[in-house]
Amino acid sequence: MALAQKTIVATSGYSFPDWVGPFYPEGTSRERMFEYYTHHFAAVELNFTYYRMPSASTIDSLTRKSPEGFTFWVKANQQTTHEQNRGVAGEFLDSLTPMSEAGKLGGILLQFPQSFHRTRESRQYLSAVLEDLAGPPLAVEFRHQSWQDPAVAAGLKERGVTLVIPDVPAVPGLYRSAPQLTTRTGYVRLHSRNAAGWFAGMAERYDYDYSAVELTELARDWETLEENLDRLNVFFNNCHRGQAAQNAERFQQILRQMEKE
Repeated sequence: MALAQKTIVATSGYSFPDWVGPFYPEGTSRERMFEYYTHHFAAVELNFTYYRMPSASTIDSLTRKSPEGFTFWVKANQQTTHEQNRGVAGEFLDSLTPMSEAGKLGGILLQFPQSFHRTRESRQYLSAVLEDLAGPPLAVEFRHQSWQDPAVAAGLKERGVTLVIPDVPAVPGLYRSAPQLTTRTGYVRLHSRNAAGWFAGMAERYDYDYSAVELTELARDWETLEENLDRLNVFFNNCHRGQAAQNAERFQQILRQMEKE
């Protein structure tokens, strides 16, 4: 099976006012964004769940509005990944029940901050949190380079947890990795290659337009692992002025072209 047939291409979030014009038609209201989005992509990363604890009613509403076959990856709340509060895991899992029961929950994304270094305490916390959230598929993204130790990937593989491969600039201290798998699910998050703007603020960090050449190289890299893949999730997080959606559509075109070769 070709890589294109195994790959889900989408974006990290969908509700952005500055996407109106570059991606959403002029005049699109926030209430209509999701409907328009689902006509272009078959999945989404929900990132509002990082900022506030989701309610089951909100999750149920999104689930019902999504078409058959649509998939959600839900970002773990910051209390879990950034504040190291294990007490909210049960509430978080419960809120996802409507989505899980509908068969539309791809899994939970745990994105840890760059301040989360690979220490004994951090390893113990990570292990505990993975137990707390056991049930749905889990994917872990690290930001600090200390987690590049091969033992980390081996440990995730043993637990059946997917390692997220972030596409980021070559900034000292930042976690970077060539494509690799810890499960039969590949997971890529394309943030930016804007080294100068990485620490300048959120707007500058994610202001990056991936070129067709860069995206083709990325696809070729993952193609080498195709035999070991059941599914490849590719989520664009370069959300400034609709670049994520535009780049995702460009990547879909590249995959289709590769399939014809």
